[in-house]
Amino acid sequence: MQLNRKHLKNIRQLFLALFFSSFLFAQDQNLKTSKIKVDGVSAVIGDYVILESDIDKTLVEMKSQGIPTKGISRCQLLGKLMEDKLYAHHAIQDSLEFSIEEIYSTVDQIIDNFTQQLGSIEKVLDFYNKDDESTFRQEIFEINKTQKLSSLMQAKIVENIEVTPEEVRIFFESIPTIDLPIFGTELEISQIVIEPEVSEKEENRIINRLKTFKEDVIERGSSFASKALLYSQDPGSRSSGGKYTLHRKRPRMVKEFRDEAFSLEEGEISDPFKTDFGWHILKVDKIRGQEVDIRHILLTPKIESSQLQDAKKKLDTLRKRLIDEEITFSNAALAFSDEKETKFNGGVLINPQTGDTRFELTNLDPVLYSQIRNLKDGEISQPLVEEERSGLKKYKILKVSNRFDEHKADYSLDYSRIKSLALKEKQLKTIENWMLKKIEETYVNVNKDSRNCNFVNNWLKK
Repeated sequence: MQLNRKHLKNIRQLFLALFFSSFLFAQDQNLKTSKIKVDGVSAVIGDYVILESDIDKTLVEMKSQGIPTKGISRCQLLGKLMEDKLYAHHAIQDSLEFSIEEIYSTVDQIIDNFTQQLGSIEKVLDFYNKDDESTFRQEIFEINKTQKLSSLMQAKIVENIEVTPEEVRIFFESIPTIDLPIFGTELEISQIVIEPEVSEKEENRIINRLKTFKEDVIERGSSFASKALLYSQDPGSRSSGGKYTLHRKRPRMVKEFRDEAFSLEEGEISDPFKTDFGWHILKVDKIRGQEVDIRHILLTPKIESSQLQDAKKKLDTLRKRLIDEEITFSNAALAFSDEKETKFNGGVLINPQTGDTRFELTNLDPVLYSQIRNLKDGEISQPLVEEERSGLKKYKILKVSNRFDEHKADYSLDYSRIKSLALKEKQLKTIENWMLKKIEETYVNVNKDSRNCNFVNNWLKK
């Protein structure tokens, strides 16, 4: 079973890479499965059909991309395709909500990226051997739709799975000593951030400009999307006219932004409001139950060089006090840091991938690594300027608070990491049990030519 899981993990990674390159053009067909008799059909899962050509295309494109195919069989690829279709089929059966507009937006981005790389849409169609743009878009749409449904179903299966301390202990004790994982060198890193003060005059300038944008849209019929495209300083949405899709039960964006978005009526435009990223106005395009499509314009205040230097001087002074041991780093972060996410826990950074305070040295963000690589344990860095994606600049100082050298997993020392492994194991078993049950409940028909495959799952219902 361990070997099969490893193979499946590799196959999932390969499929993900192919998916985002839009190389898997599987063809979903909503047919009456009990009547299907079509040449070239490899398998049928619920209302989904998997063609032999889907596997052929996958293998060809993997090779053309330089992805090793040795050791990955057609049976394994077919098994993974069937998994995805089973998830998607039951996502529809369970009426899981998703945004069609969001998928169309993703298709637009993929087409735009291809066009930028190759020069024109004609060259894109020629490169992918497609007759027309409409068909090409539909194929990419179906890929994205199936992948979205599959991921939603998998998330739902494990959303309420938790592990108790006792389960973590049992999991750890079940691992033979020789098989205990080796954890690489890890660091705990703390920081204090000082943001330059923005003048009242500059804030008023930003607010008045956003008010003008709002008036242009309401009173003069200007396009909000065009305003966002021309003026917004949010690199994540500017190219799409400031568009985002938010869901009440899946928090996205900072609280102030969400509160504003869900307080407006369809078609309404907010007054200027402030977040940590700057000042915004927001327009609600469409409300669909728990989801809302919005557009926003972000403007960030200009920081004068003198204001930036004042922030640096403040940090220089604070750094000297820390070195002279007049104040602890933890207390200084609480009293002076402008970063809400870290100031209340002594400035300690949280690893977004693991949720704990440790960063494995080999997986450290390259920018952060360059800033701390020459620091000794406990040493405090010189003030470092940092520019966010929005253009805001600030100064910070860093400290390596703790270092954990490479070692075999230790229950007390590595509890959070072991808990994460135990949770993944429990989630995997939950998915396996779900898969076993749903295969029995779902119409599955595997072509006779594939019935000799040694599938991980019981697709043949033996």
